Amino acid sequence: MKTTPLTDTHVALGAKMVDFAGFYMPVRYSSDLDEHHCVRNVVGMFDVSHMGEFIIKGENALPFLQKIVSNDVSKLEKGQALYAYLPNATGGIVDDLLVYHLDDDNYMCVVNAGNIDKDWAWFQQHNTENAEMHNISDNTALLAIQGPKATEALQSLTEVDLSSIPYYRFKRGAFAGVDNVIISATGYTGAGGFELYFNKAHAVDVWNKILEAGKPFGLQPIGLGARDTLRLEKGFCLYGNDIDDTTSPLEAGLSWVTKFNKDFIAKDILLKQKQMVCNANSLDLLWLTEAFRDTVI
Repeated sequence: MKTTPLTDTHVALGAKMVDFAGFYMPVRYSSDLDEHHCVRNVVGMFDVSHMGEFIIKGENALPFLQKIVSNDVSKLEKGQALYAYLPNATGGIVDDLLVYHLDDDNYMCVVNAGNIDKDWAWFQQHNTENAEMHNISDNTALLAIQGPKATEALQSLTEVDLSSIPYYRFKRGAFAGVDNVIISATGYTGAGGFELYFNKAHAVDVWNKILEAGKPFGLQPIGLGARDTLRLEKGFCLYGNDIDDTTSPLEAGLSWVTKFNKDFIAKDILLKQKQMVCNANSLDLLWLTEAFRDTVI
């Protein structure tokens, strides 16, 4: 199994370790229920360094992403992120992902751990625009600090004003003595908080500093078990469970990140599905009108 830079740390903390998407990951430290409530009510920290990160840059980066991603990347301002999915050729879902607008002609895509190789091959296969691409997954650590006290727990570790970062925005700055950390107001729990992207060489030091700074606020390490219950409670999709290569994104409730004002892979297929749904809804309304026409006052 693959490991993250924090695997030995999790073992030392007594976490129950399991195989998740080919990675040796902590599923829980105490109990799923306690960890779930810790995040909802206070603050918890996840090691999610198993996720994948791709850098897409150059003058052709945006045209490429517009073609391969369902959402409208052109609407992103620098310092902003969006949620989307990668439609496949038959109208299914290769993966769901986040897209960050780092700088002019410079983006980062964050993909699911179990799909890193598949997604990278998909990006390479469809990069007819010759955008510059770099797979930085193996060199990137990612921590998610989630919960209503996340800002208070982290603020002493950075001069960046965390309270000034709106939802799905990010800033880059020094954090816990590490330069050029992406501090993103995103997460997979629905409890608020931040995700931190930085070089994996600093993972153990940053983890320990966050644990220490978060002690007064009740911060605890949290495993993937609670991560799953938290996202399920909020209705967030899990790839391989709720969505996959055979799932229609429109049936999965992802029409809100499907933008038909641009061309993208499988647009025609998905547009037909949307029209079928609209027509079916119209017939339902017609039936309802006819059925109650003589009874409704």
